[in-house]
Amino acid sequence: MDGIGVSGPVVVAGAGDVGGRLAARLAQAGTEVLALRRRPPASSPDGVRTLAVDLVTGQGLQALPRQAAALVFCAAPDERNETAYHALYVDGLARLMAACDAPRVLFVSSTAVYGEHRGEWVDEDTPAFPVAFNGRVLRQAERLLEGRAGATSLRLSGLYGPGRTSLIRRALTGDPGSRRWGNRIHVGDAAGALAHLLALASPGPLYLGSDDEPALDTEVLAWLRETAGQLPVAAPAEGPTQGRRVRNAALRATGWTPEFPNYRAGYRPLLGPGV
Repeated sequence: MDGIGVSGPVVVAGAGDVGGRLAARLAQAGTEVLALRRRPPASSPDGVRTLAVDLVTGQGLQALPRQAAALVFCAAPDERNETAYHALYVDGLARLMAACDAPRVLFVSSTAVYGEHRGEWVDEDTPAFPVAFNGRVLRQAERLLEGRAGATSLRLSGLYGPGRTSLIRRALTGDPGSRRWGNRIHVGDAAGALAHLLALASPGPLYLGSDDEPALDTEVLAWLRETAGQLPVAAPAEGPTQGRRVRNAALRATGWTPEFPNYRAGYRPLLGPGV
């Protein structure tokens, strides 16, 4: 890609939903792609070579080339606990970088590294003080890249898209929601953001990836019900708002534009034809 300038494949570690979309996108553009998965699928997109690699144990890493054009780490753990997170995000990232050298490293992190919970806005300048184990472990992994030339962490907000429709299920079962700010990014836009950062000549060390419009949980659920033709439900009791609001201005300033700038644009196609 234009922003890399080094021969060798782009290694996508964790080619699942977001990583798989990124790998296919890069391959379609003519980039050599090496996708790493614990359990490779029966077939891969044209132009994508898939290797069976377990980043937690290191099994399969010996098959990687010593030099790559870029490493993109977007793996997800099998279990949601601190031990599994640390083994993958901290130890696995270190293990990958030791096995394969690259001038560019992209690490997919999360806005869970922020501790704000009263509706505050957060951006790249907001200090990260995570309160939950997932945010703490991801912040540890980010520190492995701090000061490393060509390294970028992309903190994504909540992912949604095909197959990620829990919010729709909540809405259609009558859940009124809560006065909590939510932030989201469509899986296609998350993959697009990664491809965009790879194409930049000199990306910064940190970006927040989210759509343009944080929204209250109650608002999104009410819109989903209305758009699906369901009757409204009783609103929850008034009270203080919770959560945080994610600002994407820095990523947008690099030229990235989301295809789905808000929840209405992204969820409408997921509700089915005629909605």
